[in-house]
Parts: sequence; C-alpha cells; structure tokens
Amino acid sequence: QVQLVESGGGLVPAGGSLRLSCAASGSGFALWTMEWYRQASENQRELVASISGVGTTDYAASVKGRFSVSRDNAKKAVYLQMSSLKPEDTGVYYCVARTPWPNRSDAWGQGTQVTVSS
Repeated sequence: QVQLVESGGGLVPAGGSLRLSCAASGSGFALWTMEWYRQASENQRELVASISGVGTTDYAASVKGRFSVSRDNAKKAVYLQMSSLKPEDTGVYYCVARTPWPNRSDAWGQGTQVTVSS
C-alpha cells in the first residue's frame, strides 16, 4: 500500500524559496511516476511538476524555470525546489504517486500549505 507524507510548506515572501519533500512508503518506488499538484482555494488542482522513475521531468508552463522536481529512490523521496516564488504560487501542494501495471494505482498525500506573501 502506497502512503505519502509531504512536508516543507510554510509562509515565504515573494521572491523567496521553499523546498517541499514527499516521503513515500510501499514497494517499487523506483518505478513510480511522482507528481506534484497544487490547489489554490476553491480552484481545481493543477499539475505542477512530474518525474518518472528514470528521472524524466515535466513542468507546468507557469513554473518552468522556477521550480525543480527531483527524487531519491534510495530514500523513497521526491522533492520540489521552488524559487522566485510569486503570490499566485500560493496553495496546498500535494504529492501523488502513480504506480505502474500490473499494480496500477494512484495515491495522494495529505498536502502541505504554501503561502507566498506579496
């Protein structure tokens, strides 16, 4: 069973940086695609960044060049380094695990709040 726990959120001024962490439990972590989503107030959840098991990354246009996703398969952890933060980056950030076939499943963490003050 996949379980995810995010940490590292907080309050930061515009232009600042934060590093989010996601600790995972379960077998086969190196094969999972890991994603970071965010949700601002009542808006829909937005895919921010993703990283495959082999390290291929992808980013939303709104964060490209400012955010960097990485993973440590030995530690079963994924990170989101956020720089040059803007007030519009404010929201709850969720870590998501997509496990591959034949044990296909999706798991979400509980989320961590990021607030960027102007």
